[in-house]
Amino acid sequence: MTTDRPTPLSIDVAWGADTIRVTNISPILPVDSTDSHVTEVTAAGRANSSTWLPDAAWGAITRATTGPAATVVQLGPTPDEPSGLLMVENVEGATLRSVVTRVLLNELFPGPQPRTGMEVSEVPDPQVLGLTHEGRPGAGVQYLYENLTHLRNHVWQTIHATLSLNTYATSILTRSVTRSLITHPVEIAFEDGTEAIHLLVVRDGITRLASAWAVLAGHGADAAEVATLATDALLGGASIAEAEAKADLGQRLVTGRAQWRQELRQEFDDEMKGGTPGLRAAQIAQTFVIPAQIAVGIEGHEGRALSPDDIFDDAIRSVLASVHVEFEPWAEAAQNVEVITRALKRIIQQDDPRWNTADLQAVYGLAVGRIPVAELPQVFGGDSVPPGTALWRAVYLVSALTQPDLLELLKDQAKAIKGGQRMSMKGFGELLGPIIDLPWRAKKKLVTKQARNAWNNGGVLSNDVTQGWTPQPTDDFTKLIAPAMNGDDDARRTLAVAGGVALIADKLLTRNVGSSLGAKKEKGGVPFRSDVHKVVEGLSRQENELGLWTLALAANTFRSDGLPQNSVPRQSLTGKESAASTEQPYVYFKVDLDAPDRIARDGDGVPVQLYEWDVVAASAPDRAAQAAPALTVPVPVPAAPSPYVEMAPTGGTSSTGISPGEVPVGADPVTALFHYGAVPAPLADDTQAPPSQRAAAHRKALHLGVQGARDSLDHLHALEPEVGDHTPIVPVDQLDELHKLLVGILTDVENLRRRTMENHAPAEDAPEAEEPKATVPV
Repeated sequence: MTTDRPTPLSIDVAWGADTIRVTNISPILPVDSTDSHVTEVTAAGRANSSTWLPDAAWGAITRATTGPAATVVQLGPTPDEPSGLLMVENVEGATLRSVVTRVLLNELFPGPQPRTGMEVSEVPDPQVLGLTHEGRPGAGVQYLYENLTHLRNHVWQTIHATLSLNTYATSILTRSVTRSLITHPVEIAFEDGTEAIHLLVVRDGITRLASAWAVLAGHGADAAEVATLATDALLGGASIAEAEAKADLGQRLVTGRAQWRQELRQEFDDEMKGGTPGLRAAQIAQTFVIPAQIAVGIEGHEGRALSPDDIFDDAIRSVLASVHVEFEPWAEAAQNVEVITRALKRIIQQDDPRWNTADLQAVYGLAVGRIPVAELPQVFGGDSVPPGTALWRAVYLVSALTQPDLLELLKDQAKAIKGGQRMSMKGFGELLGPIIDLPWRAKKKLVTKQARNAWNNGGVLSNDVTQGWTPQPTDDFTKLIAPAMNGDDDARRTLAVAGGVALIADKLLTRNVGSSLGAKKEKGGVPFRSDVHKVVEGLSRQENELGLWTLALAANTFRSDGLPQNSVPRQSLTGKESAASTEQPYVYFKVDLDAPDRIARDGDGVPVQLYEWDVVAASAPDRAAQAAPALTVPVPVPAAPSPYVEMAPTGGTSSTGISPGEVPVGADPVTALFHYGAVPAPLADDTQAPPSQRAAAHRKALHLGVQGARDSLDHLHALEPEVGDHTPIVPVDQLDELHKLLVGILTDVENLRRRTMENHAPAEDAPEAEEPKATVPV
């Protein structure tokens, strides 16, 4: 006997200004799995010889799926297939086995993708560790977060950044998600000791996942609102306070997600009871479940060089690479990160006696960000300890990855991964760029494109640097100049790499083009054309004292927390010059070998800024002397930056006239103005007050509102360098809306101004009134 399923519905709904035809709406939503289902799936998974997962992972899979019975069937052996009816996928070096099913939306967490390895991100990706059992790889990994807040922020950032790039919301509302997401179980662990939890993450299809949340949030919701909805639905009320409890976190989260679904079911059922369901029922029905393939088994092929704990993650990355190279390409830099890190991991697993495997593991950890910059002295100390700075991280990475034997193997493995026939040093430099800039990527995002172009042009990989050398740690790079000029190649190459990386990162050494010839210094002009690695090679020649001083001073000047004044104009969104903070800016100075401190000064004794012209000229002074003269005058450096207006300063008042005690620190400017007493409550609703009094209140509100907008623009400009590169500081559609609103306000203000001038013209401009006639008493 069979039970007839309810007939799916198709309806027309309003989605913004458009009418959307929503098809195949199921009148019912699937119910949650039970504890008995968890027991059945776990038993079937244990009995399948081709799968291994912790019991907690099987529980996460069962709770997420809407058809646990079908999962049991797929895991069960058949006469022809002892490993069951699992989907089999042969990838590079391994065989993946997956369950094909449908998964509840709020049981799927967005996982890190290789493309995020090159993007400017405010929240770092978690560390990724493989899972093994009795020497066998498991079909899952461990993500290590700092704490629960790190997890929440990472989920929010991933959804927000994804929707800032693209959305399929309209398509999903029309026919739901139709292509399966690639998922697998993950153990979420925390460095602060918070209880580990098991759940499912999406590795491919995050745009579809985020778009489903956008549909559920509604047409008017922006990316930030969608990200907040998704984060709350996935993690419920989990907070720092709950993390401190340390106990039963996983169960609390499971219960919270189940309660969220139950509330959504109730909302759906209430709307379906009526005649024709509306938009909200369509939103819920089309996003409640999503098709997915869940990896549950992994088998490494014979002769595989990778260790068991790396096989699964490498296999998943191989699947993603095939999808995003053949069909939906990643950005070039994202592909480069993927290639260089996988190539290095392959070499590590070969256990070559020519180098220490533990040392290579440390280099890998440094390259992918698992080893923080601050730990550089402990990891790479030895006899001489390097400072724990981002620049020294770059020096040690370049030194390690350009050792001759290792360099050739890296190039061979990179060619195998990319499928190419040859790789030049410029091609290898292209791979290095996105891992070198990892520590300062967010702070220097305005010049990241030019810096990576410079690495594509050879970077610091001169013929001299790729011969093998050992970094010479120092707290002052000028101390290396004398040894370098006396024949110490290690000191000289340390200067070449440190100074070269600094100049490239801050846009003072770029891949110059034809239009740069003859241009003014301040416009990026250069005296002659030259590849970037050739300029570094010229600067670091033993006899080139000017070049070595240029490199040393550049390395000493470099900071990873911002951009120098030489690098890029720091203008606000409205063209107003401002500094992002009250901190003293840093500036690169031109070298003068005749000066006691080697810094060039103008006639008034003010240091002169360094330009790319000076850098290129210093690499070959004789050649530069024959080129066209620099078309500029020395630019002195201002003594201090112009401070930014802050909403809550430590003293005085802001541009809005609000005293520090009236506005809480960190409050949103608009909220601060209208909700913390900065603007008195307008008397518009007080019909007893005279119109003049109500107008006075509104005048003040108008003035402070405009001033608040000015402050908000200033704060947006201050935050712009830190906001993720994939996320605009203000989305274009919001800018268009703001522009329209501001134009309307400006028009009304101008009309008011004109009418006021006309009605209250000065007395001398008004026509003289006729004098009254005198009356004479009779």
